[in-house]
Amino acid sequence: MLMIEEREALVRYGKRLLESGHVLGSGGNISLIDRTEGLVAITPSGLPYEKMNINDIVVLDLDGNTREGHLAPSSEYQLHLSLLAQRPDINAVVHTHSPFATAVACLGWDLPSFHYLVAVSGVSIPCAPYAIYGSQQLADNVCNVIGNGKAVLMANHGLVAVAGTLAKAFDIADIVEYLSRIYLQVRAVGDPQLLSKQEIAQVISKFEGYAN
Repeated sequence: MLMIEEREALVRYGKRLLESGHVLGSGGNISLIDRTEGLVAITPSGLPYEKMNINDIVVLDLDGNTREGHLAPSSEYQLHLSLLAQRPDINAVVHTHSPFATAVACLGWDLPSFHYLVAVSGVSIPCAPYAIYGSQQLADNVCNVIGNGKAVLMANHGLVAVAGTLAKAFDIADIVEYLSRIYLQVRAVGDPQLLSKQEIAQVISKFEGYAN
């Protein structure tokens, strides 16, 4: 069996996505790449996380061909493969439908530098234009706005977080959901005070010593 450790991690974190409220049912998706082998383990399409086991995880090559697995890969496999191809610094992709992040995405808003924790992703967290789920256009839209960041909101859809490890990508998804809730609360009262480019750059620099 290919990518056993990665399969085990996807099953484990899939259940965490469900337990944390970041997804419902079989929503969202997760992937991990083995860059040495040129293979990607990804959650399957349409299977609830509570029923998922390592045999259900699909292994793709970088062209999207199934190398191992009896189920179809996530409908968002093009998003995962495009991000992994564009950003050799990342090894994990986590896509969620987290309620507050999705609410911000449905407003078409970026998350600006209103809180220092925005720096876990970059100077801001952009919102990519809408495209139908599972399309190359959606993948392209996300890739066009992510830059060197670690998170992107997807208009009228949800959130995608990336990192060098699955644990870190999951943490970023958690933080963006927290930031989205705070941002919505702030905007309900007024316009937030934003950190300057210099101030947010200082936070980014301070975060650089952390694992990615």
